Amino acid sequence: MIDIMLVLLMFFILSYKFAEEERILDVKIPAAEQGVPRERSRGTIIVSFNAAGTIYVEGKEITRKELADRLRAISLLDKDQPIRLRGDSAASYQTMVDITAICLDSGIWNISFMVQKPKDP
Repeated sequence: MIDIMLVLLMFFILSYKFAEEERILDVKIPAAEQGVPRERSRGTIIVSFNAAGTIYVEGKEITRKELADRLRAISLLDKDQPIRLRGDSAASYQTMVDITAICLDSGIWNISFMVQKPKDP
């Protein structure tokens, strides 16, 4: 019984940690009626960017050059590495295009975009 309680406690602590990281970034994901709900698969890298164009990978701020270097190294190990772009709805289209181009130039082709369902009025 105690081991089940410890597993549940660890689950809630880890869930809270990941949810907290996403709240700290202050990225408001765009809403869309269409979209396929996806669970984050193991190994998926989340690249977030806010309205100012600041880039975050796994919650840590990085430059465009650092992103390109990191993705290039990853693509040498796994050409099918999944990347999910999590952009602020107020971010410029150019920022999204730049980050997508960095991914493609680095050899990463498996790119998806995160959206959320619109909130009911």
